[in-house]
Amino acid sequence: MGDRTGDRLMGAARRLRRLLFEAMAEIGVTPAQGRALRLVTELEPVRLTALADHLHIAPRSTTEVVDALETAGLVVRVPDPHDRRATCVEVTPAGRVRAAELDEIRDAVTEDFLTPLSPSQRQALDGLLTMLVED
Repeated sequence: MGDRTGDRLMGAARRLRRLLFEAMAEIGVTPAQGRALRLVTELEPVRLTALADHLHIAPRSTTEVVDALETAGLVVRVPDPHDRRATCVEVTPAGRVRAAELDEIRDAVTEDFLTPLSPSQRQALDGLLTMLVED
C-alpha cells in the first residue's frame, strides 16, 4: 500500500506543479523566476549569495534568473547597504504587481485542483500534509 500511496502523492504533486507552470507561462514567468521573485519580495534587499542559498541553486544559476527578472523590469540590483563590495536585489513596483499576480495564479490553480474534494476532505488533507511536512 505504501508504494502506491507514495506514487499517488508524487503524481498529485507533479500534476499540480505542471498546472502551475502552465499558468505561469501564460504571463511569461518561469518557475525559477517565480520562486526567485517571491523570495526577493520576502527578503529584500537580499544578496545574490543568500538568494542562491534560499533557492538551493548555484550562484551562477541565480545570476541568470536575476538577469532575466531584471531585464523584465521586475527587480533591480542595488549596492549592499552594509558592504559596498556586495550587491543586493530589490523588487521594482512592476515586480510587486507581478508577484501579486503569481500569488493569485497559485491560489486559483490550487483551488481548481482541489475542487473535487469536499470541505471536510480538504481539511483532513491539510492536516495530513501539515504532519508530513513539519520537521
